[in-house]
Amino acid sequence: MADITKRFGWRHLRSAPTAHIRHHKRGRLAHDGPGLSFWYRSLSAALSEVPVDDRELAMAFHARTADFQDVTVQATVTYRISDPAEAAARLDFSVDPDTGVWRAAPLEQIATLLTETAQQHTLDVLARTPLAGALVDGVASVRNRVAEGLAAEPRLPATGIDVVAVRVVAIRPEAEVERALRTPARELIQQEADRATYERRAVAVERERTIAENELASQIELARREEQLVEQRGTNSRREAEESAAADGVRAEAEAARKVRLAHAEAEAAREVGAARAASQAAWLRAHADVDAGTLHALAATRLAENLPRIDSLTLSPDVLTGLLARLGRPGPEAGA
Repeated sequence: MADITKRFGWRHLRSAPTAHIRHHKRGRLAHDGPGLSFWYRSLSAALSEVPVDDRELAMAFHARTADFQDVTVQATVTYRISDPAEAAARLDFSVDPDTGVWRAAPLEQIATLLTETAQQHTLDVLARTPLAGALVDGVASVRNRVAEGLAAEPRLPATGIDVVAVRVVAIRPEAEVERALRTPARELIQQEADRATYERRAVAVERERTIAENELASQIELARREEQLVEQRGTNSRREAEESAAADGVRAEAEAARKVRLAHAEAEAAREVGAARAASQAAWLRAHADVDAGTLHALAATRLAENLPRIDSLTLSPDVLTGLLARLGRPGPEAGA
């Protein structure tokens, strides 16, 4: 919208660079061009403001496919007014000379023209396309058909409108149909997820089986080694017992031989001692064989006295002393007197 100010009964207009201004005064064109700035009188001025920038027109409409399914088409058309004079001549772009506001709605007219033209070509394409094909390839086919239809529309060049680009955002079916169409894909995805789960479980079971087999093999190997250890310990024990028995036998034999030798030595010593004692006794007997009886008695008494306990004093009666001396062959006290 142009910027209009008032000064002393005059009006001053200042437009944007993207707005084409046409000023007619008394039926003659006084100013024509974008981005103008000029003074005018409102009572004698006829102003038109035509936007010349690119404008985006979003549209959404319903269509029916070849299999009688309702779909919603979302598209965007980019257009611009390339001939402001033609547009101002065919559409009402006049503005209030006091406020600069459009007196009509020219852009809505352009939007209606573009929307209906695009919808017409879209319906023509989708009416011969089944729902599955529309959802898969419908965006490209609808975009191309709408672009071709807008380019061939004779009203657009006559109105000074150029279509810059056509974009089809989406073609969507109804919510129930969309959920139904999603079901096979979801089932397939779920099947793939289940298959992955089963494979993961199978791999886990296989790994557990491998681990169990390894543990069992380890236990078998451990048991085998324990058996070998027990056998080796038994062999060592038997060998130790045999060695101990052999050592005990050797010790017993050595002890027996030692005792036999000791017994032989003791017997030999006893024989020699006996022989020596016999020889000594024989010599003693031979020495006393020629001695008289009194001497032998005296020797016997002396030997007896040697073996008797010590007697500090002895009192003998005369009768005993006389008898003893008589036995010894000596005179008694009386005889001596």
